[in-house]
Amino acid sequence: MDVLVNNAALTYYIPVKDYPVGKWLRSWAVNFQAPFVLSQLVLRDMIVRKRGAIVNISSGSAIGPGRGPYPDTAAGPRGGTCYGAEKAALERFTQGLASEVFQYGISVTSLAPSQVVPTPGTVYHRLVSGLDDPRGEPPLLMARAALLLATEPVERVSGRVTYSQQILREFGWIDAARGRGVDTRGSGYSEI
Repeated sequence: MDVLVNNAALTYYIPVKDYPVGKWLRSWAVNFQAPFVLSQLVLRDMIVRKRGAIVNISSGSAIGPGRGPYPDTAAGPRGGTCYGAEKAALERFTQGLASEVFQYGISVTSLAPSQVVPTPGTVYHRLVSGLDDPRGEPPLLMARAALLLATEPVERVSGRVTYSQQILREFGWIDAARGRGVDTRGSGYSEI
């Protein structure tokens, strides 16, 4: 195994007070426990070969709402606490694992889209109006950013928590960029 991209995601936009425990546990199993299990499985081979890359797909949801007060008109969908906590945990896991396996020449990074990527899931949750929503980020940018993180030398990228357009512009793969990590700050882990 040369590269693992942990890209599976599951979410329910339900406020914590109403969140069914079974759905909560299922969401954590897909969004956080699966990257741990899959990383552990591929590391057996990567450590022996002293090379490899793990790219964990995060989300702008990892950025919390900040300090209160919180008026009823606060921006953003209600009920994203679970998903945001999972993605924040994944970003911390990324940096911790990166520090553990750096000595073996293995890169571990986290990548989130700079803008919402139109997918069936983001359309379903009404984060974009459709798969052709011009306000969304083309999926190709995420694919190119994942390729960049999977192929750059470990010394240049390991431990990075970054955003698609931010990293593509930084490495000269695109000229213009916008969105998270470019126009606005990223998560706390992206700034470490």
